[in-house]
Amino acid sequence: MKSVVKKIENSLQIIDCGLADYRQVLNQQHQLHEERRQDKIPDTVLIVEHPSVITLGARQSANKLLAAKEELLQRDIDVVQVRRGGGTTAHNPGQLVFYPILKLRELGLSINEYIRKLETIGTELLEQLGVRSERLKGLPGLWIMDGKRATSDERRDTKKIASIGVRVSKGVTYHGMAININNDLSIFDLFVPCGLDGVEMTSVLKETSKKKSMDDVKKKLTVLLINHFSGSINHES
Repeated sequence: MKSVVKKIENSLQIIDCGLADYRQVLNQQHQLHEERRQDKIPDTVLIVEHPSVITLGARQSANKLLAAKEELLQRDIDVVQVRRGGGTTAHNPGQLVFYPILKLRELGLSINEYIRKLETIGTELLEQLGVRSERLKGLPGLWIMDGKRATSDERRDTKKIASIGVRVSKGVTYHGMAININNDLSIFDLFVPCGLDGVEMTSVLKETSKKKSMDDVKKKLTVLLINHFSGSINHES
């Protein structure tokens, strides 16, 4: 089911795609990106869960599969090469993914500021779900550090809970952020996450031992997206 939230002024459109195929949503992003570039649509964010898929980023040295693609396909895990930052990552049901299609200049954001904004949204969402997360300098995404602040040299003592891989073309963003909520983490054993050896992946379920309602998590994310990228809103469904 698709739901839309629109802001009255400087509109922001938020679309819940439900559980949707990665390639299908990627094509949707490309279409929306072009429409946003031409000002045919307002800033838009897609919220989605994907069937099991492993995506390979633009940085080839960070793409480290630990299983043959043929084996992955036999296990119904799609493998897709995409033009976004970062290395290999995975999506599967129970992981919350959102793809902002935004004009950065109109928001007054540089690319680095935009990435920090995504991290802030993720941090605030996870806090509402009972998980404290941190940024790690030089490594986009969110990390669990067991109450201590770590540097990139200490990442083996950390666990990663959210990944960011973005692309900006002609001033408009696409791709985005994935946050592990209730998903099966064993998919991350099939590759080296983000090309970083020794990284352990975690989730809200693993950290809290409590399964969260994805509908409730999506509602919380929607409010945060509006707070950070918009203001007063008008709801449609």
